[in-house]
Amino acid sequence: MVWEPELAERARRAELAAQLGGPEKVARQRAAGRLTVRERIDGLLDPGSFREIGGLAGRGTYDENGELTDFSPVNLVVGTGRIDGRKIVVRADDFTVRGGSADAGNLAKTAYPEQLAHEMRHPLVRLIEGSGGGGSVKMLEDHGFTYVPVNPGWDHVVANLSTVPVVSACVGPVAGLGAALAVTSHLTLLVDKTAQLFVAGPPVVRYATGEDVTKEELGGASIHRRSGAVDLVVSSEIAAFAAVRAFLSYLPTSVYHLPPVIEGTDDPDRREESLVSLVPRDRRQPYKIAPLLDAVFDAGSVFRYAGFGGSLVTALARLDGHPVGVVATDPYKGATLTAQGAADALTRLADLCETFHLPLVSLTDQSGMVIGTAGERSAAIRHGARAVAAIYQAKVPMAEVIVRRVFGVGGAGQVNRHRLVRRWAWPSGDWGSLPVEGGLEAAYRAAELEAAPDRAAERARILERLDAVRSPFRTAERFGVEDIIDPARTRGLLCDWVHDAYDLLPPLIGPPAFAPDHRNQAMETRPWKPGHGNQAMETRPWKPGHGNQAMETRPWKPDHRNTESRLSGGECRWWCRHCRGWERSPRLAGCR
Repeated sequence: MVWEPELAERARRAELAAQLGGPEKVARQRAAGRLTVRERIDGLLDPGSFREIGGLAGRGTYDENGELTDFSPVNLVVGTGRIDGRKIVVRADDFTVRGGSADAGNLAKTAYPEQLAHEMRHPLVRLIEGSGGGGSVKMLEDHGFTYVPVNPGWDHVVANLSTVPVVSACVGPVAGLGAALAVTSHLTLLVDKTAQLFVAGPPVVRYATGEDVTKEELGGASIHRRSGAVDLVVSSEIAAFAAVRAFLSYLPTSVYHLPPVIEGTDDPDRREESLVSLVPRDRRQPYKIAPLLDAVFDAGSVFRYAGFGGSLVTALARLDGHPVGVVATDPYKGATLTAQGAADALTRLADLCETFHLPLVSLTDQSGMVIGTAGERSAAIRHGARAVAAIYQAKVPMAEVIVRRVFGVGGAGQVNRHRLVRRWAWPSGDWGSLPVEGGLEAAYRAAELEAAPDRAAERARILERLDAVRSPFRTAERFGVEDIIDPARTRGLLCDWVHDAYDLLPPLIGPPAFAPDHRNQAMETRPWKPGHGNQAMETRPWKPGHGNQAMETRPWKPDHRNTESRLSGGECRWWCRHCRGWERSPRLAGCR
């Protein structure tokens, strides 16, 4: 063979790279209860699907004749693989090589997986341990100079958030750039006991602040279960891999696709008689949220999302096989939007649903923003208003089942009440600008309560009058709520709605309105649509992937629906209602 020596050299280098940081470092990694980088990749991906990229990158040691005597790989393994048959990009830190720090890294390789995921539109999974390729002061002696820091590949890191699903799992100590990468994701996981997340580790903290803490005290699970820096704390690395796979199963490959619909195995018309008695008549008595979620959504499909939300439950689930976002309230943990927890969790879910075209279902039981000095000190109203803004910015279809309370700004903003939101209320519904019990004290205190000889009796009489008025049937009489339903019918109604919701998704394909790719681009011209101004033509920023021309003209469509064809990239395409995609010919569009 002509190139046999070179192929032998390649095989030798690959064998050296497979040794990672050497037997001693590998043994230390396993003794700490952590998997090696290649064991992690094998545990995450479909068997045999990994295709490594840049496996020969590293640092070679040569003798006086220029012959390789030793080879140390870059402490980052990159490649593509498959999860449930779908291709993804994976980047995994190798802590056995210089603890994952930059003095054993390669800036080009650090940025490459981010660019690969963005350009090829593949989901990205990061398995992070160490500094994620961040800086080390040891590099200064090697370079002989210092530098103004730049986060490698950060343009793609940010752009990926509005292009492909990004999941980061903290599988060991994570600091600096690695910590920033971890939280710049749609889902961030932390492995309990073996992983920690912090901006700077204990030695730096001790020097800068005098605080003497361990890694676990500084950034372990006890800190981050409620901090909001991570979404979920998992029990093991194996559990982290399962969570990654489950999360991605609800999302499309990129924003240029629709969420993956699977064949439903749970009866869409299933009645749950247990829901009739789920909510106690006593308004101060809580109920359990898990039975409600299990009764409404496909069996086994509920994936809890932002676990730091406190009383606010966020989740992904399926209705008759269709992925949806879910927001609900756990009354055992409270009923208000708090600044650090509930409000931020709602914002995170709304942005996720808007980015990846997931219809949103609200099982509403919301008393509004948290009140009192604690709420004011934490700027709860600002965080809550930001959550409401995220809901209003989302253009995906929404449905609401009012389970119990809807009060104040927080309750009003759990769905966009200025859009058509398919809505049903349970007989337990209770709503208004504020709860009657609290509002009574403010409205009647001077006029009646303080003047009454028996304040408690007078309060009870006023409350009895108001109870008659607060009946949900009074609201239904005025079409203030569209229907009051038997709670047992909830699943059937939502499963019927979700099919209509998915018919509305195709025009939403592409980056969300807040994507960076929507700015400073060429322009496209679209025909005027009602509500878009008093002009015959409107101009919008052009988006990559919406055609092979700087200017794109599309036929006018009310709400982009009820049309059969479009002109895109200089060719006419037909919409296939079965495949939910654009085909190049009417024959292909009639595939079924």
